Amino acid sequence: MEPLTEHRPVSGPAVYGFLRLVRVSRARQGALVASLAEYCRSHELQLSGVFTDRDTSSGPGSAAFTGLLDVLALPDVYGVIAPAMSHLGPKAIAAERKRRIEAAGSRLLLVRKPRSAHHSVSRSGPVRSRHPGATRILDAES
Repeated sequence: MEPLTEHRPVSGPAVYGFLRLVRVSRARQGALVASLAEYCRSHELQLSGVFTDRDTSSGPGSAAFTGLLDVLALPDVYGVIAPAMSHLGPKAIAAERKRRIEAAGSRLLLVRKPRSAHHSVSRSGPVRSRHPGATRILDAES
């Protein structure tokens, strides 16, 4: 896929990364930052900085997240990028942080989208069970 700018240097929308890293090696941290940078490069975004939260006891208002909210108030900031929703914290904290990001007028971009809670079942073909050799046909009317 070619960038829309046809390789001309342009200033893309500014985004800031957010990583929640608890007991993570420097190599893993480097790989996560590199994945954010690659996502931004391929989507023509400008990664302006990465905030790293290593504190698990502070709740949604950690120092790193507060710093992130401060830069979201700057002009021309498009949003926040994270590898996955889990980088915002446990579910309750992540939900509150997502709400605060959106309240700041910014977008939350996730490199890896959340898995769908509902798996679609095709009614057009047989459904195979986990046991080899067993096939069960679902009737569209049942």
